[in-house]
Amino acid sequence: MIYHIPWIYLPVRTALAIWHQLTKSEIPELAKASVLMRDRSRVEETIQAMQRAGPDALQVISDFDMTLSRFAHNGKRCPTTHNILDNDLLINDACKKMIRQLLNTYYPIEIDATRTVEEKLPHMVEWWTSVHELLIQQKIRRDLLAQAVKQSSAMLREGYKVFFDRLQEQQVPLLIFSAGLGDILEEVIRQNHVFHPNVHVISNYMDFDQSGVLRAFKGQLIHTFNKREGALLHAAHFRELQERPNVLLLGDSLGDLTMADGVAHTQHALTIGFLNDQVEERKESFVNSYDIVLVKDETMDVPNAILNYITTAPAK
Repeated sequence: MIYHIPWIYLPVRTALAIWHQLTKSEIPELAKASVLMRDRSRVEETIQAMQRAGPDALQVISDFDMTLSRFAHNGKRCPTTHNILDNDLLINDACKKMIRQLLNTYYPIEIDATRTVEEKLPHMVEWWTSVHELLIQQKIRRDLLAQAVKQSSAMLREGYKVFFDRLQEQQVPLLIFSAGLGDILEEVIRQNHVFHPNVHVISNYMDFDQSGVLRAFKGQLIHTFNKREGALLHAAHFRELQERPNVLLLGDSLGDLTMADGVAHTQHALTIGFLNDQVEERKESFVNSYDIVLVKDETMDVPNAILNYITTAPAK
């Protein structure tokens, strides 16, 4: 398989050294059946380098929907931040139907492994723009958002509290870059009691009028495949992150890999991709693009183990 080191072709000394490091790395989670790696030795070397640099050099950049939040629970799909608005409190049945039709039309395009990003771009703009126009027409009330989140089946991945709390304890910034709805995203994190001061969010935010009714969306549209432009645009607003050259990046699409492009001087980067669905169709592209791929893994076990290792001082 292309996902693991072909030990038989390595010099004996090299193979033994890597095997020794794997068994002593204190990251047994990397041996989980759900973990795929194109270059295991590079992953180990990067993690060790990031540990030597310590938490002061680290920042975490993550997508939200289906990355920090769960893709499914007990065999049932969990909602995205947009899906949470599928609530009688906020939108009517006609709007719900049209939004689902848009999802059925454009989501297959988003995850189509046979199309290039350039081919997908106009479709993503059409999708997000159409959904936002429908939501504006519904005159959504800001004071009902928290209730809609509470009534939803949205869930963060198992182990999320360890992840958020560890970053806060180590004073490591977490930049959440989402093509979803920032107002809803923040409420999900808030209701899970992990919206710590080190968490920064770049997303699509609603613009409410003085009476608290949705009238527009703020700023540049962020969708799955233009996160690079968004990262570069917002880089100046997070200058303190420029002093942290090591990046741990988490995503669930190939478009998420550009989220760190706003980091001017990256020394070490480790990317973790959650491969949630259409595994066989997308496995090869994910393994060729992400350093670590987690297949149908609804936990934060691997990111937590890596984060714990990086932020723990090496033994002397």
